[in-house]
Amino acid sequence: MAEPPAESKPLLGRARSDSGGGDCPQALPTCRSVQVGPAATARWDLCIDQAVVFIEDAMQYRSISHRMDSGSMWLYRWYYSNACQRALNFTIFLILALAFIETPSSFTRTADVRYRSLRWEPPCGLTEAVEGLCLLVFMADVTVKCYLVGRAQFQKNVWLLAYITVLAVSVVDWTVSLGLLCQEPLRVRRLLRPFFLLQNSSMMKKTLKCIRWSLPEMASVGLLLLIHLCLFTVLGVLLFTVGQEDEQQRKERLTYFRDLLEAFTSLLVLLTTANNPDVMMPAYSKNRAYAIFFIVFTLIGSLFLMNLLTAIIYNQFRGYLMKSLQTSLFRRRLGIRAAYEVLCSMTGVGVMPQDFLQVLQKAQLGSSHKQAIMQKVRSFDETLLSADEFQKVFREVDRGVIIEHPPRPWYPSPFLQSAQFLVGHHYFDYLGNLIALGNLVSICVFLVLDEDVEPRDRDDFVLEVLNCAFVLYYLLELLLKVFALGLQGYLSYPSNLFDGLLTSVLLVLEVATLAVYRFPHRGWKPEARGLLSMWDMTRLVNMLIVLRFLRIIPSMKLVAVAASTILVLIRNLRAFGGILVVVYYVFAILGINLFRGTIVAPGNSSLALTNGSVHCGSFEQLEYWANNFDDFAAALITLWNVMVVNNWQVFLDAYRRYAGRWSQIYFVSWWLVSSVIWVNLFLALLLENFLHRWDPRSHEQPLSGTHVSAELMFRDILEEPKEEELMERLRHHPHVRLCR
Repeated sequence: MAEPPAESKPLLGRARSDSGGGDCPQALPTCRSVQVGPAATARWDLCIDQAVVFIEDAMQYRSISHRMDSGSMWLYRWYYSNACQRALNFTIFLILALAFIETPSSFTRTADVRYRSLRWEPPCGLTEAVEGLCLLVFMADVTVKCYLVGRAQFQKNVWLLAYITVLAVSVVDWTVSLGLLCQEPLRVRRLLRPFFLLQNSSMMKKTLKCIRWSLPEMASVGLLLLIHLCLFTVLGVLLFTVGQEDEQQRKERLTYFRDLLEAFTSLLVLLTTANNPDVMMPAYSKNRAYAIFFIVFTLIGSLFLMNLLTAIIYNQFRGYLMKSLQTSLFRRRLGIRAAYEVLCSMTGVGVMPQDFLQVLQKAQLGSSHKQAIMQKVRSFDETLLSADEFQKVFREVDRGVIIEHPPRPWYPSPFLQSAQFLVGHHYFDYLGNLIALGNLVSICVFLVLDEDVEPRDRDDFVLEVLNCAFVLYYLLELLLKVFALGLQGYLSYPSNLFDGLLTSVLLVLEVATLAVYRFPHRGWKPEARGLLSMWDMTRLVNMLIVLRFLRIIPSMKLVAVAASTILVLIRNLRAFGGILVVVYYVFAILGINLFRGTIVAPGNSSLALTNGSVHCGSFEQLEYWANNFDDFAAALITLWNVMVVNNWQVFLDAYRRYAGRWSQIYFVSWWLVSSVIWVNLFLALLLENFLHRWDPRSHEQPLSGTHVSAELMFRDILEEPKEEELMERLRHHPHVRLCR
């Protein structure tokens, strides 16, 4: 890549010298270096645009280390526009979703090898054409990123270098596929696709870095676990291999301790308690003393070492979120300070409020945040803003967005005013919750009464009448709330949106039921008409009524706090969900390449046991035939079932018989990555957030009425960056020079 040209019009900045002092050289133009003429207007517009970009970077916690000339800023703002970012995110989603369509496609009704129909396979060139377009988008993406950061930053950016490498390998592999008419045995690029998701998320990059830092500590506990397993493996083989063995001892040895590898696998599964007490019962049935071996193993392995691993991961990640938020806070303060330096250069002593307002008008900010900041700026009138005041203006964003509901409508009639007061009182909500509870109880009563009756023989007359009455009440409640709060006021409450949507759907279903099947009566068992039978319509109505009962959550304070905390965690921990998607994707593609076609229907292979020879608890007896790696969707479900670790020894045994003992390496690796590392990592971060969220000393903001971000939640313990740190970072900006 050629050396990028110097910025045509540098931002501002002190000339870089060893002493760090002195003014800007005369040849270096600044925002105030040209006072009149067209050059002054162009310089003014440039400085305004630079301040706009810096403020947008600050609000989005982005790095400011990018080009700042007018052309680059236009490209930069276009790249981070909503349309461009949505297009890029859609491209990432599209290339990942190709795994469901590519050979072997997931377009079958079932994954069960016994009932699976002939799958549809896309013609050669269809998915390759879509993938080629996606790769072109990624090429444009990496080109823009490399240009914006400049050559010096590009050479030090590992992610950009890896991005180019992955793209090059993908293009070569894509070309080979077309050259071989899509008949190549292995597509390497499918394993690399999750990288496009990783490189597009700064939080996911930070998460991977934190996992890498934690690996030495996790490896130490892993070594203890390995020693523990090996020690008890040898003891188990010696303990259950005797010269004169009876039937129970022989069964224990042949089933679980046949050799060292079999014993190691059995104890590894016991570490997750998935085969407890099955692994113990043959020996325990012969002698009680054998239980000591398994109890001691479980106590040391499951209760001590596994929980010690969780404690180590929690200790390593306890400060992870704080470090990430501290970095985000520094980026925000740095971007704001850079914007201040740009605007300050116009006057030399401070920032004019009208200049600040002009920048805010052009900046792409949330409407509520923009209005709050602009209102604060207008309060300064003609007073110049200092650096500290400039930073404090943006604390309006740090406070979060307070949800303000529209004013209630005013009615001149005293009667209507009294009705509005009654409907708007919280006791009216309690009455609605009580009615919803009664509806739910009635459904449960009829389910219990009809549990032994076939659906086609049930008389739904009473239940349908009750449901009609309840739905009419829900409609009346909705109309009364709209009357009391006004339409905009009603829609401003998320709980009302949820309640109103379900009520509307219930009303439509009830009207459709009455239109198709007429009014209910005794012995009401109409024949099925249209898409849904009478029983299907009733089931759908009942399920929606059950969901509607969730409306009680805002009325129960502790439950509401827990629910809001969970929602906040979901929004702020999306990076860990992304890491899980990446891990699932890679292991699913790897599983397809390793085990596709391994599981065959009974009777089609000598390895598939017949019904008369299956063992109790085996893959065949449990009818796990749908757990295979014959397509991407089936592979994801299989990996999920193994991650849960319930009966995962069944998968180990089946794939050992069908594919060989080496297959256990794959499943054990998946267990380590998903159940041991990722689940414990998520648990540690969940504890960190919950403990801080529920600590009354951790924040002063109300738990309701505010959109709470992670930065807002922990802002009271975050350390404000020092002035010297901000200025030092600005002085070393690759494309910015500070001139004060």
